[in-house]
Amino acid sequence: MQKPAFLITIDTEGDNLWRNRSGQVTTENAAWLARFQKLCEKYTFKPTWLTNYEMAIDPVYIDFARDVIARGQGEVGMHLHAWNSPPACELTENDWQHQPYLIDYPREEMRKKVAFMTQLLEETFQVKMLSHRAGRWAFNEYYAQLLIEHGYRVDCSVTPGVNWQFSPGAPQGNGGSDYTHFPRSAYWLDTEDISRPGASGLLEVPMTIRYKHSGLMNAVKQGYDRLRGKRRSPSVYWLRPTGGNAQQMINVAEKTLAEGADYVEFMLHSSEFMPDGSPTFKTQADIERLYEDLEQLFSWLQSRTQGMTLADYAATKIPR
Repeated sequence: MQKPAFLITIDTEGDNLWRNRSGQVTTENAAWLARFQKLCEKYTFKPTWLTNYEMAIDPVYIDFARDVIARGQGEVGMHLHAWNSPPACELTENDWQHQPYLIDYPREEMRKKVAFMTQLLEETFQVKMLSHRAGRWAFNEYYAQLLIEHGYRVDCSVTPGVNWQFSPGAPQGNGGSDYTHFPRSAYWLDTEDISRPGASGLLEVPMTIRYKHSGLMNAVKQGYDRLRGKRRSPSVYWLRPTGGNAQQMINVAEKTLAEGADYVEFMLHSSEFMPDGSPTFKTQADIERLYEDLEQLFSWLQSRTQGMTLADYAATKIPR
């Protein structure tokens, strides 16, 4: 590639799922996505809309995504929230309260859910599903094998430096995935150990994340946390808007590119483009500030990167 890739990944899901524990999902955010798509096209960037069940059956989103695909201005991939993705399988006494990870389910149920979502997306959008991100970032070796069986070429579930084991899913489970020691650059993963490069046909594209503190400082902070009875991952910065953090995102991208990375990966949830669709952006004023941050970030990246979807980027890599 002449320039590093800028990968925009959007977890495309129902409204404010952080707050929603009722089981009644709304998808009003589908009507707010065109503005972001237009911004991406202004800077010649191409988002990957990683789509879960409730959005895949929403008529407004279907029309929007079909248009993006028809014009070659983005990609639709798969995102799977296991507790709300057919076929139904009650794993706990209240799945909407616990929001279990797909990796909490028996293997046969995992297989059924991946197969259903893949077929639904491919039939709805008439394109092969190639890109994927796990719901709540929970990924493992069997999950990777299922993706390969269904023809996926790229996954972006890894959040290097972040340990999700402290975030519970099903009470009988082991929490989320521990990515503390995973690679920070893209690699063809090993299906026997997804933390290391291998010979599979599935490219792992980890999120762009940087530690806030040095290794020594992180160790000191975590030691202090343990003394206080707290358990959490080291503090990190993501290439992700949180409100008023344009310069912080630029710093994350700049340091990553300065180290020779051939991509930087941005993420946001589709519901964060509408007021009160998330805990972070509650008002229309918050949304306007979000777009101000996005304009600054995209303007900085335009001359330094080239826009690609996840599948486009995977196509530039040579499998081992």
